[in-house]
Amino acid sequence: MNALPISLSDIRLSMLDLVAVREGGTVADALAIALRTAQHAERLDFARYWLAEHHNMPGIASSATAVLVGYIAGGTRHIRVGSGGVMLPNHAPLVVAEAFGTLAELYPGRIDLGLGRAPGTDPLTMRALRRDRVETEEDFPRDVAELQRLLGDAQPGQRLVATPGAGTHVPIWLLGSSLFSAQLAAERGLPYAFASHFAPRYLLQALHLYRQNFKPSATLAKPYVIVGVPLIAAPDDAEADYLASSTYQRVLGILTGRRGLLQAPIDGFMAGLDARSKAAIGDFLACAVVGGPATVRAGLQQLADATRADEFMLVSDVFDPTLRLRSLDIAAAAMRG
Repeated sequence: MNALPISLSDIRLSMLDLVAVREGGTVADALAIALRTAQHAERLDFARYWLAEHHNMPGIASSATAVLVGYIAGGTRHIRVGSGGVMLPNHAPLVVAEAFGTLAELYPGRIDLGLGRAPGTDPLTMRALRRDRVETEEDFPRDVAELQRLLGDAQPGQRLVATPGAGTHVPIWLLGSSLFSAQLAAERGLPYAFASHFAPRYLLQALHLYRQNFKPSATLAKPYVIVGVPLIAAPDDAEADYLASSTYQRVLGILTGRRGLLQAPIDGFMAGLDARSKAAIGDFLACAVVGGPATVRAGLQQLADATRADEFMLVSDVFDPTLRLRSLDIAAAAMRG
């Protein structure tokens, strides 16, 4: 690993939104908050705003990802908007190509297509989405290649043409939390985003594998890495830790199988947990940056030096939407120095 520090000002900032439904709020509220947050991120000169596909989860309103991408893109002016990601096993590549091809025609030069190979849901919902389709490990690389063809220029004699889609060249990103997608992204010469906002264990190993094996392609000359960063910022460390208790509650719900709506912060929440729960939340959020301005800057610098990331993609589950925007303000200021 290169020991020289990397300048935070050289790293781009982006955001991943799970479109959390808050306790006491509605899905409509969550969608409106997402748009306001994207507009704020655009004012802060964030590079992109991504939305994640999840299904059958009461606290997350981003199941119809392509629809949401259009909603956010339509309410913003220049920020890139995309999926982080579309869970490809749930969809036929042609359907994805047509949806994102349509978005690319509506918002030229602004749409990203991030792809994951997990179902993003439970087995029951997975069967409902896929019907009788059975996925194997070989399907994901084949489906990615098909999407590349469908979004590329139509070739003479090509019988299956995505309309819209063909010729839009929507940028494809591979997403992952293990080594599989890192290897595939390297082989295909595609940009790579690691889901360290919830599964940081293989972060450094995956980035090393991706960079070591990267093969330049027509779309990308050298490796490009996004690292997911859970981030809660406030004027001081104590307030940030208090606000982060909403995230801690969400993570504990995921770990215990009791998912629900995003909860208001609770003073001293972590202190009331047993050691095992604290450790599990700590492992889940190993890449989290929580604190006041100085702590946030130090945490982001440490992550930058460890990962040499080209871009940080923030996930900020702050219960109060206004304080969430403030959190992004503090992060952006920290990156500028």
